[in-house]
Amino acid sequence: MRRRKFELSAWQVFECGKNWREADADVAETIDYCDFYAQEMLRLAKAAPRRCAGRGKTRTFMSRAASSSSSPRGIFPLAILCGMTAAALVTGNTAIMKPAEQSAVIGAKLMEIFQEVGLPPGVVNYLPGVGEEIGPTLAEHPDVALVAFTGSRGVGLLLNRQTAQVAPGQDHIKRLIAELGGKNAIIVDDDADLDEAVQGVTASAFGYQGQKCSACSRAIVLESIYPVFLERLIEATRSLKMGPADDPGSKVGPVIDAEAQERILKAIEKGKQAARLAYSGDAGFLVSEGFYVAPHIFAETPPDSALAQEEIFGPVLSLIKVRDLDEALKVANGTQYALTGGIYSRSPEHIRRVKREFRVGNLYVNRKITGALVARQPFGGFKLSGIGSKAGGRIICCNSWCREPSRKTRCGGGLLRR
Repeated sequence: MRRRKFELSAWQVFECGKNWREADADVAETIDYCDFYAQEMLRLAKAAPRRCAGRGKTRTFMSRAASSSSSPRGIFPLAILCGMTAAALVTGNTAIMKPAEQSAVIGAKLMEIFQEVGLPPGVVNYLPGVGEEIGPTLAEHPDVALVAFTGSRGVGLLLNRQTAQVAPGQDHIKRLIAELGGKNAIIVDDDADLDEAVQGVTASAFGYQGQKCSACSRAIVLESIYPVFLERLIEATRSLKMGPADDPGSKVGPVIDAEAQERILKAIEKGKQAARLAYSGDAGFLVSEGFYVAPHIFAETPPDSALAQEEIFGPVLSLIKVRDLDEALKVANGTQYALTGGIYSRSPEHIRRVKREFRVGNLYVNRKITGALVARQPFGGFKLSGIGSKAGGRIICCNSWCREPSRKTRCGGGLLRR
């Protein structure tokens, strides 16, 4: 992968519309996953035999059976697909690898790499196709022991029901590892550094056109700084250049396909009935050349509106004005999701409180809420965002949320909490 990094990045640019920075980051994350899971398996293999004095007692780990992994709509076409598959492989399982329909070529390139490293035939099985047809077959098959899925809430809940059923000939209970998106929020405190907050919210909301499960779709802003924050946010968003993904200067490219474009535009039209459209970007002539949706910012968004409650998965940001931190936390926690969140604040007391009370899988302090690092910020959510920690490690970093750390060490990124 290191040798073919440019090639793999280029495929993401042309097949999925990622700009060069996002594509390069996805390949880098993929390499990190391979390194991390290999190192973890060495640790587990060393720790597995455990003998008690005077007794012949030994603890060992066992592989399960076939695992199935599926990636979401080409959003992280290499990292998610490879990470979930590599974790199954290093622990001794066979794997069926199902790429999103929008990124089948990248999935094929990954399969080439698995073949090049000499895995025996049948250990990894590449299965492109329509998810609605392949998914139920894999989830219900008696030989599949584990399903790893990243995607929509509807499909994830369906898989949860399907994997819970015991099929004829099945002699085990299937396990589902799922991450199902979010309605992620960043709280902007009244003493926040507005330069950092504006930059972080803009990057979190409109990076890769808002098509990240961790993307910011709600900015919860204290009323004393709300007007100036909104004004500066609009100007920062206006400066984002729209264009083809292969243009190095482009910050906002096309969305993944026509279906996504139509769905996002419908959500924008529906949102106009609930909140004030404070900024609407103009894609101009680009709309005739691809599936472009310009960034949109809604102001004075009611916290209980569909605009503030339903996942859009596109470049649409809702601003919510609140009186104080009490209301900010109530609004932040007031959705069915709990994936990522963030706060911009200079107050140590407020930061400590948000760490305790903001119910998300990954909480980021004074930085953007996208771009979790493997082994630093293991990724996953709860409530209707997923089934807990999903990928990237057993160690939670200072930039992530941890309720009761039991052990502390130091790393280059700061204080680590196990």
